[in-house]
Amino acid sequence: MRFLNRIVLFSKTLILVALLSAISISAQETEKETQVAKNHPPATKVANEEPKTNSPNPEKDKNATRPAVKSAVVRPVTERIGVIPGQTKSLSLNDAIRFALQNNNDIEVARDDVRIAESALRSQLGFYEPTITISPNYSNNVQPQPSIFSGADESGVVSRTTFSANTSFQQFIKQGGGNYNVFFNNNRTKSSSIASTLNPNFSSSLGASFTQPLFRNRSIDQNRRFIKIQRKIIAQSDADFRRRTIEIVAQVQRAYWDLVFALRDQQNRVANLNLTKENLRQVEARIAAGAAAPLQKAEVNTELANRESDVLVASQQVSITENTLKQLLLKDPNAPEWTQSFTPTDSPVFSTDPIVLGDAVKDAVANRPELSRLNLQSEINSIDLNYFKNQTKPQVDFTSTFSLDGLAGTEQILNGNSTVAPVFIGGFGQNLRNVFSGRYRTFSAGVTISFPIRNKTAKANLATAEFQKSRIAAQKRAQEQVIISEVRNAVQAVETARQRVLTARRARENAEIQLAGERKLYDVGRSTTFLLFQRENTLTNARNSEIRAETDYNKALADLQKATSTTFRVNNIVISSPMKDNR
Repeated sequence: MRFLNRIVLFSKTLILVALLSAISISAQETEKETQVAKNHPPATKVANEEPKTNSPNPEKDKNATRPAVKSAVVRPVTERIGVIPGQTKSLSLNDAIRFALQNNNDIEVARDDVRIAESALRSQLGFYEPTITISPNYSNNVQPQPSIFSGADESGVVSRTTFSANTSFQQFIKQGGGNYNVFFNNNRTKSSSIASTLNPNFSSSLGASFTQPLFRNRSIDQNRRFIKIQRKIIAQSDADFRRRTIEIVAQVQRAYWDLVFALRDQQNRVANLNLTKENLRQVEARIAAGAAAPLQKAEVNTELANRESDVLVASQQVSITENTLKQLLLKDPNAPEWTQSFTPTDSPVFSTDPIVLGDAVKDAVANRPELSRLNLQSEINSIDLNYFKNQTKPQVDFTSTFSLDGLAGTEQILNGNSTVAPVFIGGFGQNLRNVFSGRYRTFSAGVTISFPIRNKTAKANLATAEFQKSRIAAQKRAQEQVIISEVRNAVQAVETARQRVLTARRARENAEIQLAGERKLYDVGRSTTFLLFQRENTLTNARNSEIRAETDYNKALADLQKATSTTFRVNNIVISSPMKDNR
């Protein structure tokens, strides 16, 4: 038993000695690191330069100071694909918006939609243009005759040759839905009939006819309905164009501020990388002087690689945001601007004034193109209601015709007793004199009445229009709720972004104070490289958070302008109104 107790006691003693040795070694290493932190000579060597030594045994010292990890090679920032270095283009936000209005393909498509709608209206208005019709005609008719009193000769046939030249001028009237036709008909007839007193003879008729609906189609008809609807469609196309333009301008604003942030983020990452390079130079100098352990170089190289990766990611984000902006501003995919780098010249704006929700909602209700489009759709529905109500009436049309007639020809003497009034003897000129003398005229007037027995079609169309009226009202209420929700969210986003800017500024200021204090501690050996890197990264992130908050605030303002449809007013954009054709 005593032997076992001695063995246990001996084991405990060995364990205690091992623990004391470990504590002693740890204390020595801590003291050495503290000494390294205190001995911080000025950096005089570049990062990739071999440390020099005055030792009489260079080979031995080289092996003694060789770091456990090889020094990382600091590579340059990857060049951006498709961008020629040195070719830059300064760009303000107003210039970006102007370029988008001129070149954006989506805006051009929306603009063409308005032009197409205007062309369709001109096509509809062409229905009321006057029409001139000229109908020259030649006919020759040879027919057998069953009676001797028909004037046939020995062959038993009568041949008749007629040449006519008829002219008419016709036009539909928008006011009242009527139409008129002015005509001037002329004929020259030559016949082989022996019974023809005037052969050849000329006949003419100059007159006009008029048709006026009295019930159905009087106040509105199919053509006038289409024209009224097409005018509303033009206004709807204009509303769609304005909506699409507002969306594009908002996208340009967001892309612009994203590019501002990406460039600032890249600058901050590069500055942070340069700090690491400077730290590496200092550490290598201290290692060369024997004041630092080689392990510290591996720590700096690790941080250097991480920050290089951050710069590469930031550079990639610059390319992404810049390409997004170029896509909105450039019309041609082969434009030379694609090879240029854009440099934003505007800085984010900031205001501490809060947004009044009530004013924003009023602007949205008054300006949103979506509501304007629904109001126009309601007006189109009113046109349909008026038209289909009119179609339920019977069709009663008043018709009238008045003409002046004339006749003249060469007298054919059949026998001594046949006589022709001298006024009818002559050629085409005598025929016209007879027309304009006014002695030979024709007048007629009447009413044409027609109506379906039950008129189911018109009644069904009217019922459909009534249902559409109810549906449009529901759509308008739903759209108003959507708009109010968007405005409330946009105002909240602006207020949140405003508060974020204030807090980000405080965080950045405190991070600067912390880094300055940490540097002082590091210079006197009371801090470590790890803590210094941590403070530097914290400051970089705080600066990025500040610029992100500022750009997000400006993007929130752009979204608020879009939600309230005040983009044109705020950015001094003037949009031409659609065609107003009152013909």
